[in-house]
Amino acid sequence: MAKHGKKYLEAKTRVDQEAALSPQEALQLVKDTAYTKFDSTVEVHLRTGLDPRQADQQIRSTVVLPNGLGKTVRVLVFAQGEAANTAREAGADVVADDDEWIKKIQDG
Repeated sequence: MAKHGKKYLEAKTRVDQEAALSPQEALQLVKDTAYTKFDSTVEVHLRTGLDPRQADQQIRSTVVLPNGLGKTVRVLVFAQGEAANTAREAGADVVADDDEWIKKIQDG
């Protein structure tokens, strides 16, 4: 079995493997137990309770890296009614809320 250093073992004693933490608590724990001299990676696992086989329950997302992606990011929202207004207020670049926008996107 591999041996671990003093800093690793000290950080391991501060983590309760069985505890369910809120995102804020988990982030604070990550910061408190960091012992490396470089920016380390954090892996996140979430239980959403969604069925990925259902098209309307899929989650797709991206993470913006610290130095950006090198590309211009645009946000397109497919919504109608109040959801379309909410998307506009949130700063969406394009809100496709009628058939005209969808045809324009398909012809593209």
